[in-house]
Amino acid sequence: MKLARCEINERPFWALVDTDTQTVTPIDAPFSEWGPALTRTINEGAAQVSVLPLVDQSLALSEVRLLPPVEPVNRVVVAGANYAKHLADDFGLSAPPQPVAFLKAYGALIGANDDICYPKLTNELDHEVELVVALGLSPVDLANPLHSVLGYTVGNDVSARDLQRSGPKGIGMDLFAAKSQDKTTGVGPWIVTRDEFPTGSPILNLRLSVDGDLRQNGTTADMTWDVGQLITFVEQRSSFCAGDILFTGSPDGVGQGTGKFLNPGELVEASIENIGALANRVAEKNR
Repeated sequence: MKLARCEINERPFWALVDTDTQTVTPIDAPFSEWGPALTRTINEGAAQVSVLPLVDQSLALSEVRLLPPVEPVNRVVVAGANYAKHLADDFGLSAPPQPVAFLKAYGALIGANDDICYPKLTNELDHEVELVVALGLSPVDLANPLHSVLGYTVGNDVSARDLQRSGPKGIGMDLFAAKSQDKTTGVGPWIVTRDEFPTGSPILNLRLSVDGDLRQNGTTADMTWDVGQLITFVEQRSSFCAGDILFTGSPDGVGQGTGKFLNPGELVEASIENIGALANRVAEKNR
């Protein structure tokens, strides 16, 4: 099952997506009313469409704008430093003894086909394709954290690397400046429900290309901490709410390591098998 957050005539809504017919059927209720119920049906065996209050009429997928599949009231959590080769090759670092997690501003998010804003303050705009977890149920059961997962989507955690390194000596990286620049981070195109994947943390290929040049080609099998471990780590420090999303780290091949940073006009395509793809063009640099 694919669930998208859409917009038409500046009105946002959630919808059930049918990629075979290229249509979306609006859900006539906020996420808080159906997200937890749908997640419970997944825990019982399979997602049940019957829990979704669908309207009677569908729309063409081409008629709607795809928004990030998370509402403004929810949190965007990022768990970084989760691929050892990425740390070693791109940053010259060894894996830390525990995950690293932080919050990303909601204003940083863009939809699957929106332009990436090029922030005024940076000259090193970078890409990071990531598996993103959509939480559908809270509180998290630490004995079985995956039971809180509604499904998965695609993220491109665009980062301003020069700003990331600009933190004062002894204080550390400036992750807020690096990761929360307005309208930079693609998420989508939709959430694919957890029952579409084998039990456990999903093993999926992640790819990212820039103007057709393949920059990242990895697998979630290389994550240092799997989805359940990341959820547990965050939950023990700051509780999730249904509707929150969690970025899970990026494989190697980013511009920090290759020297190939993003430039205005380039098309950035990030995809994860069995989920979907983002296609975001880099806009002219803000002045």
